[in-house]
Amino acid sequence: MNSTLPLFFQPKGVAVVGASTSPEKLGYGVARNLIQSGYRGAIHFVSQNAGELFGHPIHTNLNQVPDPVDLAILIIPPNATAEVVEACGQRGIKAAIIVSSGFREAGKEGAALERQCLEAARRHGIRLIGPNCIGVIDTHLPLDTTFIQPPMPAAGNIGFVSHSGAFCAAIIDWARSEGFGFSRIVSLGNQADVNETDALPEVASDEHTKVIVLYLESVADGRRFIETARAVTRRKPVIALKVGRFEAGQKAAASHTGALAGSEAAFEAAFEKAGILRAETSEQMFDWAEALADCPLPRWSRYAREERSLLDQRGIAILTNAGGPGVIAADSLETNGLRLAQLTESTLKELSAILPPAASLHNPVDMLASASPETYAVCLKVLLADFNVDGALVILPPPPMFTAESVAEALIPVIHASDKPVIVALMGSALTERAAEKFQRANIVTYPFPERAASAFGALVRRAEFLAAETQCREELKISRPAVPAVNLEELLAVYGIPTTPIKLARSVDEAATIANDLGFPVVLKIASPHIPHKSDVGGVLLDVPDIESLRRGCTQIMERVKAARPEARIEGVYVQRQISQGQEVIVGMTRDPQFGALMMFGSGGVEVEGLRDVAFALAPLNRTEAESMMRKTWAGKKLKGFRNIPPADEAAAADVLIKLSRLAIENDSIEEIEINPLRVLEKGAVAVDVRVKFG
Repeated sequence: MNSTLPLFFQPKGVAVVGASTSPEKLGYGVARNLIQSGYRGAIHFVSQNAGELFGHPIHTNLNQVPDPVDLAILIIPPNATAEVVEACGQRGIKAAIIVSSGFREAGKEGAALERQCLEAARRHGIRLIGPNCIGVIDTHLPLDTTFIQPPMPAAGNIGFVSHSGAFCAAIIDWARSEGFGFSRIVSLGNQADVNETDALPEVASDEHTKVIVLYLESVADGRRFIETARAVTRRKPVIALKVGRFEAGQKAAASHTGALAGSEAAFEAAFEKAGILRAETSEQMFDWAEALADCPLPRWSRYAREERSLLDQRGIAILTNAGGPGVIAADSLETNGLRLAQLTESTLKELSAILPPAASLHNPVDMLASASPETYAVCLKVLLADFNVDGALVILPPPPMFTAESVAEALIPVIHASDKPVIVALMGSALTERAAEKFQRANIVTYPFPERAASAFGALVRRAEFLAAETQCREELKISRPAVPAVNLEELLAVYGIPTTPIKLARSVDEAATIANDLGFPVVLKIASPHIPHKSDVGGVLLDVPDIESLRRGCTQIMERVKAARPEARIEGVYVQRQISQGQEVIVGMTRDPQFGALMMFGSGGVEVEGLRDVAFALAPLNRTEAESMMRKTWAGKKLKGFRNIPPADEAAAADVLIKLSRLAIENDSIEEIEINPLRVLEKGAVAVDVRVKFG
């Protein structure tokens, strides 16, 4: 059915059902915009009353509408809409936009009317956008099916898909003053049929669209969304603003992983898995979109295999005529995870020959207030030629001795000649207005402050890193599955190659002593109770038990503590496990998100994991690049390299456990949650010490 989606953007004929001759009616606004957009296909108007509108006849029935017509825009009362959808089907129309409100968003009665519309559409193979939306726009065809105030947005290269019609209307008006345009715009409304996952590849297929922005309140099908979005992001960048981040409460969970993994953590992981850049604000989303549409990407990936010391010298150069903004830019780049480039000796010599003695040659390069347009241009050219410079942030406040316009004229050819990204922080207003116009006409990205320019650079780098990771060989973990399924948790972990330290259930003190002798001291004692998931919370764990006498005392102490704290809990005995004291403690786990599936966690382990919240999430399955990236986001992962008196541990082994656990989660969907806390990462290897599982 997706083959009909192009009809929303390239119809041969459009019928406006509910067209009105009254300027205050939405049906008038849709008809007006369709005419004024310059749409060159057939335009038909349908209403209860015959007449004429914008020189076109008004028909009183869809059957009267001549060919061609393959898109209908419905602006009629909710209780009449299903009947008209049925009429569209009989007429052979395969795409319809329901602009009207009063459906699911209005309550149960409206929801029933929406279902009737969808049922009628499915009977006839019609795709629906809406209801409760403003429609679609294609600025290049051109086509405007909305009722918003004209003029239509400027033709550009940003595709825009939104759950909110009002947000669309506001952004279109704002974009006019900001000087950027759109390629295609889709307002989805209630998404009775076409949703964000359907719209995304259709917008991306447009040759004029270079980048897509999404305003999302939810997603209809998490796994399908990820698969579809990832196919798109391999070709074109996608930026999302996901709203509704905070929840009133969190459901109870048996594991730390489940307790910490809210829906926002799942969305964050989903966007990362799909290669979508997540913006924090509306302004940031469009700032990034402009940069990604008009700037080349830094060639970060080229140098991934260089010596680390050399890689650390690479980064962004800052060129300014004022020290303060240069410092702001430097701070902002670092805030966005970027580095300042370490300029080579030859670059420093060239700059020294150009600039006055008082100028600052080291990055940021401060040319001083006297910098001429020619100085700006020559210095930028020198910086862009430096091997260590992956891009340049040029700061241009109003020069005291020259016009900002003249500086812009000097910079534009240098920027156009470079294959490295250059972003301009054009600071000021009236004195920089003409410079802004010149940069805009030259498709050079400018922002009013260094902070926004640095944020845009961050988006460029993250996009480059995503594409670099995509080109690497994706690791496939080969698992030797047993002929018969695993019968217990320890065996299941062994199937996936996850090392464990043996743990045995003792139902008496004597049995515990026998097990401890077999395992070897020191041992750990843990209360065995199905009602106590977090044993240490009730004093149900005893570490470093050195001998039989201490074990007997310890068993009694544990029993007494737990019975006092949880008298209702059923106690089955104690677990006895060989103590492993060396290495570093981390936590790895999985909880199954209802929208996106198996959500993996890595972070600082032990009893304080929920308090520390030093955790990162990613969606299964994980390859090595994803697992290592996940670990680097946490202090626990960084600390594996060693810190002060803490010796380094086996990072590769920890990543292996993450990868293997993610495969286990994918291939065993009856497991709702699984958690290894702690995973002991040793100097060589890693061992799962305590494993907890919850079946769905």
